[in-house]
Amino acid sequence: MYIMEKKTDTVRIPPERLEEDIDLAAEEIAKEELEGEIVDDNKLVILATNVKRKGDGRVVHGDGGVHQTVEYDALEFQLIEQELILGFLCEVLKFGAFVRFGPLDGLLHISQIMNDKVEVDQGNQRLVGKDTGDSLEIDDGIRARIVTVSINERNPRESKIGLTMRQKGLTKLDWIGREEEEEEG
Repeated sequence: MYIMEKKTDTVRIPPERLEEDIDLAAEEIAKEELEGEIVDDNKLVILATNVKRKGDGRVVHGDGGVHQTVEYDALEFQLIEQELILGFLCEVLKFGAFVRFGPLDGLLHISQIMNDKVEVDQGNQRLVGKDTGDSLEIDDGIRARIVTVSINERNPRESKIGLTMRQKGLTKLDWIGREEEEEEG
């Protein structure tokens, strides 16, 4: 889920940047430090915009930089367990597939794909149901549910996000409606 929030934070402007336009330096440093960071409640800051200095900065004894409070609008992507996501398969591995949704990837384990034994065709980058013959391939759109979230705050792209498609209504987008047709027929 994407959220836009007004936030306040502090950035350090190093001594070599103090000769520049202080507003521009604070904005550039804020964007560099804040974008891509995980903040409260599993929110990934995607974009920091409208960065404004708030008050005068402060100097800390022994540090030649200025610690400046900034106010900004943050575009965030929040990971919520049990939330439905739309994504697409971006990589097939022997134990399942990675699904890209928003700015992150989640793991769809082989046991969480369908109610059929799934065979992995790594050479052709696809997953095939043994009995049904149904297949998922790279770039196929899917609807899944987030079941686990383990955030790596140092490197958000390495966070572990577990997904499932083993519930009613969670499926490859091309298969939507097929469950209802099978129940009727």
